[in-house]
Amino acid sequence: VGLFDQTLSARESHARARLAERLAERGRETGDREALLNELLARILDDAIDDEVLGGVLRHEIGMERMRGAWAARRQPLPRDHGMLAVLAESFGYIRQFAPGVLTNVVFDASHAASELLDAVNMLTALYRDGGEVPLDAPCGFVPPRWQGYLTGNAADPVAYRRFWELCTLLALRDGLRSGDIFVPGSRRYGDPTSFLMTADRWTRDRDEYCNLVAKPAKAKAAIRAVTRELDEALNEFETVLASETRIGSVRVDDHGELVIPPLAADPVPPDAQQLRDDLERLLPDVQFASLLIEIDTRTEMLDRLVHTGGKVARPAELKRNLVYVLIAEATNMGLAAMARSCAVSYDTLAWTAEWYLNADALTAANNDIINYHHQLPVAERFGAGTLSSSDGQRFPVSGRSLNARHLSRYFASGQGISSYTHVSDQHATFATRVIVATASESHYVLDEVLGNTSDLPLDEHATDTAGATLANFALFDLVGLRLSPRIRDLGKITLCRTSPRSTAIGRYPNAGPLLTRRANTDLIAEHWDDLLRVGASVKHGQATAALVVGKLCSSARQQTSLAAAIKEYGTIRRTIHAVRYLTDESMRRRIGRQLNKGENVHQLRRAIAYAAANGLRHHTHEQQTEQMLCLTLATNAVVAWTTEYYTRGLDYLRSTGRTIDDAHLQHIWPTHHENISFHGIHHLDIETELAALTAGGYRPLHTPTPPE
Repeated sequence: VGLFDQTLSARESHARARLAERLAERGRETGDREALLNELLARILDDAIDDEVLGGVLRHEIGMERMRGAWAARRQPLPRDHGMLAVLAESFGYIRQFAPGVLTNVVFDASHAASELLDAVNMLTALYRDGGEVPLDAPCGFVPPRWQGYLTGNAADPVAYRRFWELCTLLALRDGLRSGDIFVPGSRRYGDPTSFLMTADRWTRDRDEYCNLVAKPAKAKAAIRAVTRELDEALNEFETVLASETRIGSVRVDDHGELVIPPLAADPVPPDAQQLRDDLERLLPDVQFASLLIEIDTRTEMLDRLVHTGGKVARPAELKRNLVYVLIAEATNMGLAAMARSCAVSYDTLAWTAEWYLNADALTAANNDIINYHHQLPVAERFGAGTLSSSDGQRFPVSGRSLNARHLSRYFASGQGISSYTHVSDQHATFATRVIVATASESHYVLDEVLGNTSDLPLDEHATDTAGATLANFALFDLVGLRLSPRIRDLGKITLCRTSPRSTAIGRYPNAGPLLTRRANTDLIAEHWDDLLRVGASVKHGQATAALVVGKLCSSARQQTSLAAAIKEYGTIRRTIHAVRYLTDESMRRRIGRQLNKGENVHQLRRAIAYAAANGLRHHTHEQQTEQMLCLTLATNAVVAWTTEYYTRGLDYLRSTGRTIDDAHLQHIWPTHHENISFHGIHHLDIETELAALTAGGYRPLHTPTPPE
């Protein structure tokens, strides 16, 4: 089913590119007709030319031959989609190579909202099996208006009608599988979204306990009163800011009623803090990457977490050495073959070690050991309390073919790539890593990794950029007892809502009230409040993933279902509360911006470690890519923990010299510094041995085939 989606979408992307080229060519060809139209209009609109002589002027000055040529070169008007479906129909033969196999061998089911689409899919399956024409009364209510003209315009041509109806059905099937309107019984990824929610009996039994856990009222009326009170408190503070006339450069409303949000100045770094940073960096010892990993292992025993997949077996003395070699080969993307040539350990030994000792669970446990060790370091506490985190994607090209790699010209000039979506704490530790399709929405994966955190970090707030700030995420974060604090681009242009009539809001908040352009449907939220809590409980307890809820229940195709609409409605209120607080509190804006900058600095460190990834990751399967990105995360966390520890020793040294250090300056220190670390290995050189390896002519022997015995 995944291949069906990917292949059909690839044909659609190619068709879109061809359509853009044809529209550009059409525009160039109509240049002469546009010039002719301009000349005609200039004369027709000229009041100095009498109506009686206008025809003669046009025939003689412009010329009948030119006008006849323009009329002969006219084109049919474009359809509503500018011809997109017609261009895609040119790939119909290619689509026919795989579509019948999918529909014949996969059983589909549908929600009530997609029953007509399911009828069309079943009819198409029968046509693939038995042949025949598509009847004119075939289901087509799912066909969007922009494509209806293809069906009505080809009703008299059975071949063309079937081609366009079949394409519409296949595209709708793909979109239905993405949204969950169409599902595959027994599948986890493409199953019925509602089947993953907590059962009604269990929810009735656990409702009160869950409400106490997340501090939410079980009754809908109490919940609406609570969120309304929270919104009013935020608006009161916001009104005070907007009404102030003494704060220069603050958020304000201009003469046109538009919200003006001045950019924040750079976060000031005290000169003493900058000097402290420079002094600590100079005190850091130079170290080889392998030596750093061994040193961190002596204090965390992280390598002991990498156990044999087959069970408890004896660990040979050289295992730790080989594990370090494998971790470096994966984290840097140099590969096991290159590592074998540089470390004097055979490729077979390294490959066997990677095969049996590297897996996602073991690497996650090893990462947790480093994170927990770093979390209890005194200096790490000055970086942050471990309660705030952020997430962002980092793109990596992939060499060769990979099922989950995609073309993305913005990041991959040629070829394909994947995205490594990482979660970073305010202590600079990376506690979650997930490999996703580069073109996939990152918003689906924001909450899952926060809830899935198994380290000692006491997370309760999460920051993202605009990509993660969806209405569904705002609602779900609140429903599981967490807080989403994104930095939203063009914040002044988003829709802010109110819970009271417009006149009441303007009366209470003369400055902020006009900005609240929409009234939230609190009745819909109250009607589905129990369902909202049930969704939150299902996500928090692992019955359903947040990616499933965001990607299925809250997709655009299901926007009109009442539960999805209630989630979005509640998310609108939560987003308004966040936006108002964000605009009111400058320190909050700086804190969120600083956290997102920490994530960017960790990404820079990851790029420095993965120095051999510029030409593409070597692994092609999702499982192998996940293990490789976890190795990179382990290496990154090891550098952060090692640097933090040596910062502690540096501070002790500076204080021993009589220097007074303000602990508040430590928040400006970044443990992602890595100029003192060599990630490129150790080179042993013996000149006499090197010269002895050369032939009499001064050259190394060629890799000639070994003659048979």
